[in-house]
Amino acid sequence: MKRQFIKWAKPVLKRLLGMGEYSVIDELKKKGLKVGDNFHMQEGCLIDGSHSYHIQIGNDVSLAPNVHILAHDASTWWFLEYTRIANTTIGNTVFIGAGSIIMPGVTIGDEVIIGAGSVVTKNVPDNCVYAGNPAKFMMYTNEYIDRERAKMNAENTFGTDYSEANDVSFEKKEHLKQMAAKYGTAFLK
Repeated sequence: MKRQFIKWAKPVLKRLLGMGEYSVIDELKKKGLKVGDNFHMQEGCLIDGSHSYHIQIGNDVSLAPNVHILAHDASTWWFLEYTRIANTTIGNTVFIGAGSIIMPGVTIGDEVIIGAGSVVTKNVPDNCVYAGNPAKFMMYTNEYIDRERAKMNAENTFGTDYSEANDVSFEKKEHLKQMAAKYGTAFLK
């Protein structure tokens, strides 16, 4: 009961104190950030606050923890006395993995997956998986999804009753862990 209260109270307090994800996005929208529907941003993400009006994010986009999306590059300041500015665009149905950096001027297409820790310095076309530093083409998104779907079975696929948001029991955590070890991976709704 105590744990459930804390899970409920923590985001409420963050919103009241202006520390929640939604207050940050709302402030960036006031500065000109364009964000579509069904946008999710986890902890530690940074969307270029001083130049957010140069950033457009589509529908169904998820940012894993500590993603940075930039629209300016101040490395030129001491040499040119100007900061380089460029429009940064993220399409629809995009997942950007933890710790990735999207550099100024990059356009990411639709149905794209960016692997964790990637530095995206060039445009990414539709239906692609990119990863690395600098990020490079790995495969097409539909190929990756088909490959992962083929790994799914009744033993390694779990519903929301195994999700951390539902206060998962120790036994369920152990079961999930065992199946991930047995099959090399598990899938959680």
